[in-house]
Amino acid sequence: MTLTTTTEPAIAVEGLSVSYGEVTAVDDVSFRLHRAQVCGLIGVNGSGKSTLFKCLMGLVTAQQGSLSLFGLTSTAARKGKLVAYVPQSEDVDWNFPVSVGDVVMMGRYAHMGPLRHPTRADRAAVDEALERVGLTQLRNRQVGELSGGQRKRAFVARGIAQNAQLLLLDEPFAGVDKTSEATIVELLHDLKDEGRTILVSTHDLAGLPQLCDRAILLHQRILAEGTPDDVLTHANLARAFGPAGTAAATSTEPGA
Repeated sequence: MTLTTTTEPAIAVEGLSVSYGEVTAVDDVSFRLHRAQVCGLIGVNGSGKSTLFKCLMGLVTAQQGSLSLFGLTSTAARKGKLVAYVPQSEDVDWNFPVSVGDVVMMGRYAHMGPLRHPTRADRAAVDEALERVGLTQLRNRQVGELSGGQRKRAFVARGIAQNAQLLLLDEPFAGVDKTSEATIVELLHDLKDEGRTILVSTHDLAGLPQLCDRAILLHQRILAEGTPDDVLTHANLARAFGPAGTAAATSTEPGA
């Protein structure tokens, strides 16, 4: 699928609020992310990052506000194969008996007919995606047998095979080895250069300027938004992490 020519932003969120019972997860969040950017979403655990991702995918319903992806609803964007989601590791059943190749082929399901018989084009897309993430030799391995970094790369490959224009990556560097981290970072830059848009949550604040064009600091509400240098100020981080947590946050080692 070729990249859409719409002038609408890749993500447009206005006044989004989500609560689970009495607990507010996201409160009056508004932002726009334009195409061909890598944006880092940062904040403490429980700041609403995963909830925001699930709202963008239509997996969680907001009580207030609106959102669109390329001017479409989440459902329409998913049906149009425009968006792919790489969840946190704990959201995946790693005991499910599927191979790495099967996981990546799932990215092609929307391109197939109702019987989901892969065509030559589908197989070629999977082959290319596996090669780009360095998992060609592991395509027949059960996905649960992979290392943490390899698992993340498999799900990124699924998004590539899908030919998604927007990739949502929830903590892709958590528990990841250095090789996988470097592979993913390089790949995200390549995808951006191809015109794709990436929203990625990460705790690696030290590596944020090298990873992202833009950054959003979230703590239920958006505390700061802009370039990584604009967002990663001592004052902003103190608001999100507290004075004691600021030094620890800024000294986080990549992949930690």
